[in-house]
Amino acid sequence: MKKRMPVSVIMTKEVITLNHTDDLTTAEKLFKENNIRHIPVVSGSEIKGMLSYTDLLRISFADSIDEGESDVDTVVYNMFTIEQVMAKNLVMVNSSTTVKEVAEILSKKEFHALPVVDSGKLVGIVTTTDLINYLLDQF
Repeated sequence: MKKRMPVSVIMTKEVITLNHTDDLTTAEKLFKENNIRHIPVVSGSEIKGMLSYTDLLRISFADSIDEGESDVDTVVYNMFTIEQVMAKNLVMVNSSTTVKEVAEILSKKEFHALPVVDSGKLVGIVTTTDLINYLLDQF
């Protein structure tokens, strides 16, 4: 295992994002269509926050519908904005942060994804799943 491997090697580079003005129905659709659990929230190229699928579940019954069903009662979603639900105080890393440093951050915090930001621009996202897959590749 390489000790100084940069996170840029394991991060997701094609990041699905939400605009801070999008609604929570759009967010739920992106989570389900792309089978993801974390979406950075941006305003232009600036990252404003991170929305997790768990954040949506806290305010709704989003996962209580059948897998193939697309109609969801969105009344609750209309009561909140993305900015009200997303995490705002983000821990961010840059693309040269080592995989080990990312693992240390994620192991000590209560979240499972970190935005990767270079010069104020979102360039990727790294999740605990990315870390696990990296470790599995080492064996």
